[in-house]
Amino acid sequence: MSTSMLPIPESCAITFKGHSAPVNYVTFNSTGEYALSGSHDRTIKLWNPEAGFSIKTYEGHGKEVLGICVCVPYPSHYGRIITPSLTNTAIYTSAHDNSRFASCGSDKQVFLWDVGTGRTIRRFDGHGQRINAVAFNAEGTVLDRMIQRSNNRFPIQILEEAKDGVMSLQVSQYEILTGSVDGNIRVYDLRMGSLTVDLISRGYNPITSVRFSGDGNCILVSSLDGVIRLMDKDNGGLLNSFRGHQNTTYKITSCLSTDDSQVISGSEDGNIYFWDLVEATLLTKVKAHDKIVTSVAYHPRKPLVISTSVDGTAKVWKPTSIG
Repeated sequence: MSTSMLPIPESCAITFKGHSAPVNYVTFNSTGEYALSGSHDRTIKLWNPEAGFSIKTYEGHGKEVLGICVCVPYPSHYGRIITPSLTNTAIYTSAHDNSRFASCGSDKQVFLWDVGTGRTIRRFDGHGQRINAVAFNAEGTVLDRMIQRSNNRFPIQILEEAKDGVMSLQVSQYEILTGSVDGNIRVYDLRMGSLTVDLISRGYNPITSVRFSGDGNCILVSSLDGVIRLMDKDNGGLLNSFRGHQNTTYKITSCLSTDDSQVISGSEDGNIYFWDLVEATLLTKVKAHDKIVTSVAYHPRKPLVISTSVDGTAKVWKPTSIG
């Protein structure tokens, strides 16, 4: 974990108003050059977080969009890193990089999209209820969607250990991390074929968000008791608790800054909260939206945060000293 701290992005630089209904989720591409947001209006918007203008709209979902993930670049067989180029509406990329993204929603489907053309490459079936989260593995060959993995139209494996709906997931190089309504976090180790299960607290306490720390040693967990927990991945021990925000009813995501020094979360009171990860002290809270802040995403390279809200907007936040 880092002991230094990046400046806090607490000044609103951009308000994106491209959606016509509550915005449920937002994510950056791997370089932070663009953002993708999903909404109750059934669309996904590709937009520029530095300028705030919309680049492309993706339509196809029959109900609200709940999750998005971008296929990240990875080293080719020749050891070369493939990176994208984005200029206005022209996107030039190679396979297995930011040229594709996946989305999921209440229509029980996962869509795989071509970023540049806006066309659906493939649709994945297999779920009987709404799909809350979607993720690629590091190489972009395995698509994880609410505990199902698929590089074809149908699941290659179904992981059924959760006793209730899976609300959040993340995939590392060889691990699948999930958080579910049953209050458990589960780590599937694909190398060892093992499963680790940790109950975050006693009683009914649905999990809304899970994230690996940057060093991979810890797990950040948000839940409907209004507490964010930092857990030791190896032994399940509680390292820190972060309090002060409101989260008792809605699915709200949290995240870490790129240097693992700050914990950031949305809140039902319309604020964004920033905590010191090591001290677990509240650094600041920012009045961000008129309604619930549903998700937050941290830029992969800069001290910059995007928040989304039930008020139908997404906002870009920068440190006060940065224009």
